[in-house]
Amino acid sequence: MNFGSKITNWYTDNKRDLPWRNTKNVYFIWLSEVLLQQTRVDQGIGYYLRFIEAFPKVSDLANATEEDVLKLWQGLGYYSRARNIHFAAKQIINEFEGKFPNKYLEIIKLKGVGEYTAAAISSICYEEEVAVVDGNVYRVLSRYLEIKTAIDSTEGKKEFKQVANELIKTHQPSTFNQGVMELGALICTPKNPNCEQCPLNNSCLSFSKNTFLNFPVKAKKTKQRNRYLNFILIENREKYYIQKREGKGIWQNMYQFPLIETKKEMTEWNNEIKGISISSVSETIKHILSHQILYAKFWHSKATSNTFTPNESWSLINLENIKAKPLPKLIENYIMNDNNF
Repeated sequence: MNFGSKITNWYTDNKRDLPWRNTKNVYFIWLSEVLLQQTRVDQGIGYYLRFIEAFPKVSDLANATEEDVLKLWQGLGYYSRARNIHFAAKQIINEFEGKFPNKYLEIIKLKGVGEYTAAAISSICYEEEVAVVDGNVYRVLSRYLEIKTAIDSTEGKKEFKQVANELIKTHQPSTFNQGVMELGALICTPKNPNCEQCPLNNSCLSFSKNTFLNFPVKAKKTKQRNRYLNFILIENREKYYIQKREGKGIWQNMYQFPLIETKKEMTEWNNEIKGISISSVSETIKHILSHQILYAKFWHSKATSNTFTPNESWSLINLENIKAKPLPKLIENYIMNDNNF
């Protein structure tokens, strides 16, 4: 048997029973694909089920407020995905007469949908012969064929796409694409691949040479920058000031306490908010994101002086109402701990 036949036979016998695999509803498939980007499957299942319950139709998602969508997405990270699916749902209503597009070249026009997502949707739902290329596919193909071209290079992306699209021919696109991704997720894993159980092991080049941990090749490493966040919890009549984050950024349109971003000691920035008295401060909390490492402190204070004037962008609300807002996971974790208040 060739590569494709081995993959599809293995997938048919070994695929996981996941909720989005029990439907051909293109809207549900789209939600699952977006939710699972940069997300573990076990974590994504709960979010998927909550989303299709809250928004059973694309029109429900389109008619929701962005704040509702962000709140439901809270804790999943990469919040641009939530904003994009909300925007794209409106696109489907306004530009596609409420019907999800059924061709790759139309699907890819939706906000936030790239080549991978469009290929996954069009192949799984419509059997369009377009190969998906994600991290799992890069790993499987690079090891199987010993492809030494860097996956994060222009040449590499082009080469892997060509190889995948050649291999998918003569096979059922939905089964082939899902099979390669499933093999990468369950067998051909990054650090401890289970090569003995792999259906491709008798023809895998890197397995025969024991070089599989050298693949895939990357040209550059992800750089992480450090950020130092000082959240100021200003209590006023048992309420706290919060603000909505504006502009672009990882937490765009979510809510936070007033923020001073600096590595300086408190004595050097304390006068930036006048008329408050600092009463206590949390330990430094380390929060790791893909491209950033956040070092956060929560400074508890009270408005104690007539010189205190809140910023026009701040709102004064009680803690329970703050909890109902879409919050970054870092802030949510802090305020959900009753010992902090």
